[in-house]
Amino acid sequence: MKKLRFCSIFIFILGLGAYAQTEEVSWEDIREGYEFPEWYTGARFGIWVHWGAQTEPKEGGGWYARHMYMQDVGNEKWGSAAYEYHLKTYGHPSEKGYKDVLNEWKAKNLDTDNLVKYFKSIGAKYFVALANHHDHFDNFDSSHHPWNSVEIGPKRDIIKEFEVSCKKYDIPYGVSSHDDRFLSWWLPAFGSDTSGVYKGKRYDGYMTREDGKGTWWEGLDPADLYGLPPEQRTPEYIKSVKENWTRRHEELVTKYDIDMLWFDGYGFPYGDYGKQVCQTFFNHKMKTGNGKIDAVVVGKYTGEPSTVKDIERGGAHEILPYPWQGITTFRTWFYKEDKERLAYTHNTRTVIELLSDYMSKNGNLLLNVELLPDGTIPPKQKQMLDEIGEWVNLNSEAIYETKPWLIYGDNLNSYLKRTEDGTTETDLQALKDQKKAAHFNERTMNSPEYGPDEVRFVTKGNTLYMIVLNPQAGIIDIPSLGLGSKQKPGKITAISLIGKEKPVTYKQLNKGLKLNVPEDRPNRYAAVFKLEGVL
Repeated sequence: MKKLRFCSIFIFILGLGAYAQTEEVSWEDIREGYEFPEWYTGARFGIWVHWGAQTEPKEGGGWYARHMYMQDVGNEKWGSAAYEYHLKTYGHPSEKGYKDVLNEWKAKNLDTDNLVKYFKSIGAKYFVALANHHDHFDNFDSSHHPWNSVEIGPKRDIIKEFEVSCKKYDIPYGVSSHDDRFLSWWLPAFGSDTSGVYKGKRYDGYMTREDGKGTWWEGLDPADLYGLPPEQRTPEYIKSVKENWTRRHEELVTKYDIDMLWFDGYGFPYGDYGKQVCQTFFNHKMKTGNGKIDAVVVGKYTGEPSTVKDIERGGAHEILPYPWQGITTFRTWFYKEDKERLAYTHNTRTVIELLSDYMSKNGNLLLNVELLPDGTIPPKQKQMLDEIGEWVNLNSEAIYETKPWLIYGDNLNSYLKRTEDGTTETDLQALKDQKKAAHFNERTMNSPEYGPDEVRFVTKGNTLYMIVLNPQAGIIDIPSLGLGSKQKPGKITAISLIGKEKPVTYKQLNKGLKLNVPEDRPNRYAAVFKLEGVL
């Protein structure tokens, strides 16, 4: 019987739709036959809009819904402006809380067709929209949660609108969920001012359905948004929260036609509850796809072979044998205009460098676009996106469907003067960084620029592509492409610079490749060279 069951599962995973219509396959069995879809592993570049009601206040950091209830944010300094901004804009949080911010958000200029069409035009191969954040507000038509964008605020099914647009422009569609921490994240809503004229007056987290009579939110229960007051939370209540989360997300992955489910946090949300949602998602994809799981689950997972490893604002230190994804944003996740957050941490150059580095290590880059509250792209970010798109479209043959080479790069950290033994301060620091978590280790505008001879490698078929990260005209030496190097490259038969017809001069010696980087290049950012004969 065990042998028969295994054979049935194996056949099912291979794609026999008749079986898919009758059987529910467990997550453990799915893992045994799952393969990452080619649309994802070959994409290398995607766009995300981390966008929701917390964008509505112009100041207050990305965790506005939490920090507006904190006179003192402690170490969470990015939200230090939220309380004062809320006080002057909406009123005191004992009377006007985050629930009232939700009603102010209208997304009046959101045009999902224009956005998706534009993102595809700049080279994105998949698109992701935020389904909910830590604020416990659903951007979709939820049957199990009244605090959603169809009933409140925009009065629109944002996730559905993006789905329709992605189908129209034929681009894979993902959704992100950040909701499994809301109970602890919302605890400040049950506090009160510690000083001032409102000292001791409880915030609106303690409001009840009865308090809403005669207001815009009449009939709604604040406890469905903020959770019950902490002192009322029994084990049975906590269990009901997890069960409700499961129902909401099972609806999300079955009512909407999505190709990616992205989770914030580490591991499956709420443990087995999150695993159940992933199981439901993959089973649904098999039933609607004739037995094929043409979808991915992404999160900060460790030791889960059927999920994509996500790295927040950082990247892998080496080539990983499995698909992974680095996520980043130009400034902050939700669009804000706080004085302390006006400085950008990324520009066109650094985003292109991240993409080059990530794909050389078998990863994708998912870039967030910080939409304005009305649903449009900020002009400065639009300009950078246009420039990124020019580079991606120019060098598309060296991006999509590429694989890592034997090593991801050469002349690493060459921007610092080397000591007599050949090491640099950065080399030593890199060794230390190997022991650190990959998250939050990305290079930004504030990092030292790459040396003119530091490169990254990717392959496609029998072709090796070499990306010079910070190109300058002149001769550079690439030791790993020497005929006598331990990488054992073949004899190079031709080198061309993508986008330029004029031949590139070079010499392949025993100790390295001497390449003449031209002054006249088709793009001022990273230069991509196509090498024949190496593989």
